[in-house]
Amino acid sequence: MGLKKNMQPLIQTNTQEILDLLSHVTLKGNGFVTDCLMEDVLDSGLSEPDYLQLSGTDPNAFYNDEPNAWAVYHVRQGKVTFAVYGGENKHRSVHTSGTPEGHP
Repeated sequence: MGLKKNMQPLIQTNTQEILDLLSHVTLKGNGFVTDCLMEDVLDSGLSEPDYLQLSGTDPNAFYNDEPNAWAVYHVRQGKVTFAVYGGENKHRSVHTSGTPEGHP
């Protein structure tokens, strides 16, 4: 049974809590999909994210295997941002911006 109400917007600034939360997010449906959002964030070069903002609701986003998790994910480490945009009946996309430390 899915969540009965929408996920509340959330801001998190603790690296370990950000990674833990993202490790429980699975995205299915149209566009960008993943079995574990944390792995995609780490693969993008954000090994110690210091800011996470979540908003909206997406029936094809799952948190702890429950549907209707957040639709929008903004993850930041310094000047590097990893963002996922989705939502009901939307094609989910992922965007990165900035330059990871140590890379030109």
